[in-house]
Amino acid sequence: MKEKVNTKKTITLVIFIAILAFCGYTLFHGLSVGIYDIGNIGDHVHYGLDLTGGVNVVLQAEATDDSGITSEKMDSTVAAIKKRVDSMGVSEAQVSKQGEDRIRVSIPSVQDQQQALDMIGKTAQLEFVGPDGEVILTGKDVVDSKAVQQKSSSGLEEAVVTLKFNDEGTQLFADATQKYLNQQISIKLDDEVISSPKVNVAITNGEAVIEGMADMEEAGNLAELIRGGALPVKLSPIEVTTIGPTLGQDSLNQSLIAGAIGIAAVLLFMLVMYRGLGFIADLALIIYIMLDLILMVFANVTLTLPGIAGIILSVGMAVDANVIIFERIKDESRSGKSINAAIDAGFKRAMGTIIDSNVTTLIAGFVLFFMGSGSVQGFAVTLILGIIVSLLTAVIITKHLTKLVIGTHLFGSGKFYGI
Repeated sequence: MKEKVNTKKTITLVIFIAILAFCGYTLFHGLSVGIYDIGNIGDHVHYGLDLTGGVNVVLQAEATDDSGITSEKMDSTVAAIKKRVDSMGVSEAQVSKQGEDRIRVSIPSVQDQQQALDMIGKTAQLEFVGPDGEVILTGKDVVDSKAVQQKSSSGLEEAVVTLKFNDEGTQLFADATQKYLNQQISIKLDDEVISSPKVNVAITNGEAVIEGMADMEEAGNLAELIRGGALPVKLSPIEVTTIGPTLGQDSLNQSLIAGAIGIAAVLLFMLVMYRGLGFIADLALIIYIMLDLILMVFANVTLTLPGIAGIILSVGMAVDANVIIFERIKDESRSGKSINAAIDAGFKRAMGTIIDSNVTTLIAGFVLFFMGSGSVQGFAVTLILGIIVSLLTAVIITKHLTKLVIGTHLFGSGKFYGI
């Protein structure tokens, strides 16, 4: 005898599906309500060089003193370039040594590539030099630098670069401004004088200002160079390869189409093989994809082609967990248990296998992340996040959805659930 439809759970299921559909639409299409505009998820994802275009450059290192090129200098240079690129707001730029005296830099989503080359390759040796030619202090004594607008002596707003010295630099600058009172102190960048302010009073607060900037962009670039620190070696670009945004966009579009086809095939397979349970698995899979994308945005993950492959692979693993669970449910149902009892036993029996398979893959993902670099790490990150989210959806969401659907008593036949 068919049980009476549970109205409360049926309404809950309908509301849940409606909310899921609304969230999916908002996530992938965006939503505008009055002054509020929620962009789609694609607007918030950071894309790698292979998807958005950018520049690959190989820099040749040349010694600036008699000590030559050392491994320590190259490591310091790589660290300084990474700091510079980060200050430019570039996400997921890759900086690595190539051989003993070369550095490879990959920068995605750069609009002005020549400006980027100038920024990463400039030696940025900052010096304060007295009128007698004596070096007062260098960039190593600067702890912060910012581009700001301030009023000049004529009352006009001008772009300047502010400097803040460490304790040693503060004392050196105070002594120098006292010594060179009413004289000029030259500020040099890579032996080029960029400012020569006159000392009117002794400056003891550990701060200074570089004037003479054409605009805020120039001031901002100089401030970023100073914050990034001086490079211990001179760098010259010997190979520059650019990837146009059109090529990158084509790769992204083709990857998205391939991913959509793969996911659609998985959804269809689950429906055909497991019917009602397959429908539940499809709902859980949609939730999984949404959660995974949201988590990637909040974790500031940069998406690359290998990263997309990691997402698709993790989708397959999420479905694999459901397949294991549903097969266990079938086995329990064949032994004569009721649908509810078969579901409880099936989930319980499947948990060990699911956790073991996911943990082993997680270990492989962490090994790839810590031992690999570049695109290998991108693949590992999306795979690790995907596995963690798929465990959540398989263990918690799928079970609760299954209980909810069966609890509605809309479909009492075991055949509907494929058991």
